Amino acid sequence: MKKFLFTTILLVGLAFSGQAQNLSKNALGLRFGDNDGYGGEVSYQRALTSDTRLEFDLGWRNSKDYDAVKLAALHQWIWNIDGGFNWYAGVGGGIGSWKTGTYYINNVKYKGDSNSVLFAAGDIGIEYNFDIPLQLSLDFRPEIYFSDSINDDFGPDVALGIRYKF
Repeated sequence: MKKFLFTTILLVGLAFSGQAQNLSKNALGLRFGDNDGYGGEVSYQRALTSDTRLEFDLGWRNSKDYDAVKLAALHQWIWNIDGGFNWYAGVGGGIGSWKTGTYYINNVKYKGDSNSVLFAAGDIGIEYNFDIPLQLSLDFRPEIYFSDSINDDFGPDVALGIRYKF
């Protein structure tokens, strides 16, 4: 199934690859999603060629019982659908760290914990580039975690992005 999905995405991408791209050199903004508990992200995109770019996302959460930070880096390929609409797919990875304080469940005290994590990520999404320097995107980023203390090694993330292009 995974090979079929990858082949389908690749073939559809090749079908659209003949259309010229008009990527902005840089885009900076926010990516609002679950981020597997890390909260929102500051997002930066840097164009490499007319149809590829790098994306860096810094997510964090700071609360009374839970602190976390995560950095993701992705290489993305962009295909034009029509006008300002593009779709994109990418691969990458990152690193994260989290810490919990002492907490209670049903009056039972649990000691806090902390850990670091490495992860591999994929990315697929759609974006619209307005005539003004604004970009909106909606994407899905599945992540596979490499850490002994995370119970679930898979984390899906759906997010809405808004970026200023320059």
